[in-house]
Amino acid sequence: MNIFKIICIILITSIFTSCGSGNQKASSLFEIKLENNLKQINQNQEIGVSINNKKEKQIESVEYSIDNTTLPVNNGKIKVNLPTLGHKVLTAKITFDGETVEINKNLKLLSEKAPEIYTYNIINEFPHDTKAYTQGLEFYNDTLYESTGKKGQSFLRKLNFKTGEVYKQIDLDAAYFGEGITILNDKIYQLTWQSGLGFIYDLNTFKKLDNFQYGKSREGWGLTNDGTKIFKSDGTEKIWFINPDTMTEEGHIETVTNSSIFNSANELEYVDGKIYANVYQKPSVMIIESKTGAIEGVINFSGLSDKITKTDNWDKVNYVLNGIAYHPERKTFFVTGKFWDKMFEVQIQKK
Repeated sequence: MNIFKIICIILITSIFTSCGSGNQKASSLFEIKLENNLKQINQNQEIGVSINNKKEKQIESVEYSIDNTTLPVNNGKIKVNLPTLGHKVLTAKITFDGETVEINKNLKLLSEKAPEIYTYNIINEFPHDTKAYTQGLEFYNDTLYESTGKKGQSFLRKLNFKTGEVYKQIDLDAAYFGEGITILNDKIYQLTWQSGLGFIYDLNTFKKLDNFQYGKSREGWGLTNDGTKIFKSDGTEKIWFINPDTMTEEGHIETVTNSSIFNSANELEYVDGKIYANVYQKPSVMIIESKTGAIEGVINFSGLSDKITKTDNWDKVNYVLNGIAYHPERKTFFVTGKFWDKMFEVQIQKK
């Protein structure tokens, strides 16, 4: 009986071992080789691709794909043109000796063009509450809505942007660090930073209607919407798509230039297919194509913080530009910063 058990164990072990070696077999036999050993390529770039046939097997066919999109090979080259940019996996489906295996290679798909550089022209200056650690800013009609951060200091308010008069305000529980907001379908959606929790309020009364949990997104940073879906930044290179009916994350884009993947999108605003995103702790705003993730432009707001009043204990690292809201009737942007005493109405122009 003991001998029988030993034999069974040996047989079972050998079966699993052979299965394991089978899983490793593809990578031990083949490897995807890219021209010049590139690890990143640009949208619409043609690049040489081949299979390193380590054991000189008789290969019958090779099919390349990314995101389930087949990439035809012409003269030993593939051309990559995909709906979204960022981290990708190039898959080679190889048929040889009557077998079919798949091998993968990680790569970065970057934007085709470098971002254009923009600057700003100040149209107006308005008062801003120096107790507001601004994390979210959005217009609804002619009323400005603002969300602020820091535990014990976080609030949600609506106000007269010209005078600073507060029409309505609610304070968050001291356990929460408030973050970005957006308004959709007569509701205000608000994030918290690291609590994994967001809040939904009635637009008019500020009555809390519901909470929502984050999905795969790491933290709560910025929010905006395109009238149908909500966009959420989380401190990584990803901007997530949220279904407002279910509050579930249904995909994402990655913010990408022609040379790198960028991971510092903070407060967000959506205008005409583009996401405008404050760059965390930098005096700049990215202009992001909302479908692909391509960073098409960067607005340089250098010098703007020189126009505000700074106290003796001013923290230049943290009291930075944050908060961007578009006024559709005036066709201008409003920007401010954390604990700033001014909010600026600006026009954006190419440098």
